[in-house]
Amino acid sequence: MLQSIRDSSQSIVAKVIVGLIIVTFALFGVESLVSLTAESNAPATVNGEEITQQELYQATELQRRQLLSQMGENADPALLDDSLVSSMVLDSLIEQKSLLLAAEDKNMLISERMIDQMIINTPDFQVEGQFNRDRFEATLRNAGFTPLSYRNLLKKERLIEQERNAYQLSAFVIPAELKRIITLDRQTRDISYFIFPLDDVEKNLTVSDEEINAKYEAERTSLMTEEQVAIEYILLNKNDLRDNVVVSEEELKAQYDQFRVSFQAEDQRHVAHILVEITPDQDDAAALAKVVALQARIKAGEEFSIVASTDSDDIGSSAAGGDLGTNGKGVFADAFEQAMYSLDVNQVSEPVRTEFGYHLIKVMGITKAETPSFAEIKQDLTDDILTRKVENIYVERLELMADITFSSGDLIEPSEVMNLPVMTSKPFGRSGGDLDITQNAKVIGAAFSSDLIQDKLNSSVIELDRERTVVVRVKAYSEPREQTLAEVADELKQQLIKDQASEVLALKAQEAVDQINAGEAVDQVAQGQLVVNLEAVSRASGELPIEVRSVAFALANPDSLKSVVSSAELPDGSVAVVLLKKVNMTEVQLTDEETQSMGAFLGSRIGQQEYQSLVAELKNAAEIEKK
Repeated sequence: MLQSIRDSSQSIVAKVIVGLIIVTFALFGVESLVSLTAESNAPATVNGEEITQQELYQATELQRRQLLSQMGENADPALLDDSLVSSMVLDSLIEQKSLLLAAEDKNMLISERMIDQMIINTPDFQVEGQFNRDRFEATLRNAGFTPLSYRNLLKKERLIEQERNAYQLSAFVIPAELKRIITLDRQTRDISYFIFPLDDVEKNLTVSDEEINAKYEAERTSLMTEEQVAIEYILLNKNDLRDNVVVSEEELKAQYDQFRVSFQAEDQRHVAHILVEITPDQDDAAALAKVVALQARIKAGEEFSIVASTDSDDIGSSAAGGDLGTNGKGVFADAFEQAMYSLDVNQVSEPVRTEFGYHLIKVMGITKAETPSFAEIKQDLTDDILTRKVENIYVERLELMADITFSSGDLIEPSEVMNLPVMTSKPFGRSGGDLDITQNAKVIGAAFSSDLIQDKLNSSVIELDRERTVVVRVKAYSEPREQTLAEVADELKQQLIKDQASEVLALKAQEAVDQINAGEAVDQVAQGQLVVNLEAVSRASGELPIEVRSVAFALANPDSLKSVVSSAELPDGSVAVVLLKKVNMTEVQLTDEETQSMGAFLGSRIGQQEYQSLVAELKNAAEIEKK
């Protein structure tokens, strides 16, 4: 058979096919060959244009990485619902495709040269400030892109950005409109309000058993219990291992001997300095000339600290005579540090150039570092040895735990072998239980998996944190079920009372509004409730409920003889009766700079709104098919 293949490969037809493949590779890359052989399995089309499976995959992976990075260092990928992420990404790609087609219809273009410049100027693709091809390709591979697919992505993003900027940067407000908006924003209002509490109404209401039964029959199909599990688990805690670990005197002394060999005594220097900065008004030559003049003054006998306090540009140290305190290596710039360690006590350096300017450095004192005694660091050595031993034991126990729980049909044998008690939780749902273990997302995910519920398996080892690892097993599982009347009677009763109270309050508030409009006194209509009177309330005022403020600023300007009245429902079900007594207008005087700044801001907001309207219009007009 091999000989047959070999013979066939020498034929003219085979050579033509190979030649076509080579040409395809050279012109379009490997991706094109794949696309030639693959059937169209586009998950969606927009106006006949396909969104490919590859596009969806790449965009979904990118979204997953972004979500995981936002979740933090210990993010668990299992917490992400892949189907939900994919669905959201597909909707985003549909919107993107609609915008791209609209941009192309308007003949918007992004040149290849612009794409080149964007790639070259991207910091992630640079090494020491220069574009690096290897870094570019490695970064793309990590993100799941090829150079070609990444260029296409950039082109799409910039085309969409081009159209978005056209809307946002071209929108504007005329001066009269700007003044009107700012006047409305700075407007204040004089209001009064009082509240009819829900509790006062509820305590006087009752519901019958018949009403509760009727509500139960109407809603029983929706009154389901939560899916729940109760788990049993064994917990390995690293901190529990410390009590049984002993550190001998011989180990401590051996560790100390190693420490002495590796210890490098480092002198520390107490230094002061004078800085002459290089600025746009003082170039390098001028700064150098100034620092040389200061050096001459010091050599002539002036005190270093006095010169530093009067002429140093380092405002942080000049008040202290240039004193920088006692420091070791690795604190200052290399040139500064080299000069500092080359000086004797009370010796002043020659001018030293750093990125900040020119320095004169004086060593005030030298502290000789000595090797700490055994007694001084005995506790630190003990802690280091103990931590290392415990870590080794923990890793060994972890491996044993993984092996034995994997092969066991329950947690009894692992518990006995490892001398760990089997603990049991109360039933909990997918939102978690009352223990930190049953609130852990990894534990919840494992507990509700089919492996544990249906196959009755032990979980794999689950790391709760750096000190604790657990293996769980489902002890009991409860499917959602319809709750009985007895279980939900109290809840239904409270809901009926609240519904009735809301109806009573709505009527009561409307009656109060009608009475005030008819001319009755507010204090009398309030029926003993506190009437709050506020003047010059702004739109951002926090001294009254948000709902009351919103209603007050939605009411029409009252005439001079009569207030405008309405009501507002509060979050707890209570109802407020709101009276708008006066609208206070403020004359707005803006500087040219304020006018320009506010105009740009409001114009940008208008542009954003117009662009969002365009996006919605394009999506509604597009022919979209999802598979």
